[in-house]
Amino acid sequence: MFNPFQQVQLIEAELFMSMPQSFRKKRRSAWSDPNRQGAEVECFLEGPSFDRAGNLYCVDIPFGRVFKITPQKQWTLVCEYDGWPNGLKIHKNGTIYIADYKRGLLVLDEKRGRVDTVLETHYSEGFKGLNDLHFASNGDLYFTDQGQTGIVDPTGYVYRLSANGELRRLANNIPSPNGITLSTTEKHCYVAVTRAQQIWRLPLMADGSVSKTGVAIQLSGGAAGPDGIEMDADNGLCVCHLGVGVWGFAANMLPTHLVHSRDAHHHHLANIAFGGPERRTLYITESLSGDILVAQMPVAGKKL
Repeated sequence: MFNPFQQVQLIEAELFMSMPQSFRKKRRSAWSDPNRQGAEVECFLEGPSFDRAGNLYCVDIPFGRVFKITPQKQWTLVCEYDGWPNGLKIHKNGTIYIADYKRGLLVLDEKRGRVDTVLETHYSEGFKGLNDLHFASNGDLYFTDQGQTGIVDPTGYVYRLSANGELRRLANNIPSPNGITLSTTEKHCYVAVTRAQQIWRLPLMADGSVSKTGVAIQLSGGAAGPDGIEMDADNGLCVCHLGVGVWGFAANMLPTHLVHSRDAHHHHLANIAFGGPERRTLYITESLSGDILVAQMPVAGKKL
């Protein structure tokens, strides 16, 4: 793990598949107007997650769509609804949860092609705009409430919804909480803080509280900041850095590798999921192009 300072290994991502043309229609939406500065978009893919059968799910934020991609690369529109799905994770019992920017925390009923509400408010107040989520091994759900927060409005939150239904706010005053994950030991929660160009580490105490939150990684450059994050099996961290690529950090949070694309259109590598037989393949959503990229990683992903 000793680093100071090893040469960063460059790993080139390859195109895995693209959203079929039948699902593309460039237009504006109520989400894209403020978040893409009025530009027309065909999609904005996020939230990649695998089920136990090897199907890859992802969401399309501006148009309220959830897609399923089979191992044979067949795309299915599972659900289209009035919402802005931002993150998606699958519980160990197979239930699909969605962090929806517009509607809160949802579950997807795939058979009926609809969503149902789990949490629409917190303590009777509406959420700012949920972003991403992550399950602990005991079924506790950690999620970020980002909204339009940033440096001049550092009021984002991190929550935990325990398996017993208890909702607890773990952190506030966050300038744009985005991706979220847990360490392999589940003793630390990591949060991508986009507008501060940081990854925060939240120590999880035995009583469920958080103590001595600090900055694990300080980034710079790029088009914005960190987005999706995930741990590897060695307790290292993979970080989507918008406008740069996907950084790999060792357990001591020093950089070891960088996944990048030579394609000039692939500058918005937003979220990731490990897949493949040994969880060594990193699947990356390139949000604006509707492409999904893959990269072979030196360390397998954490078992979810």
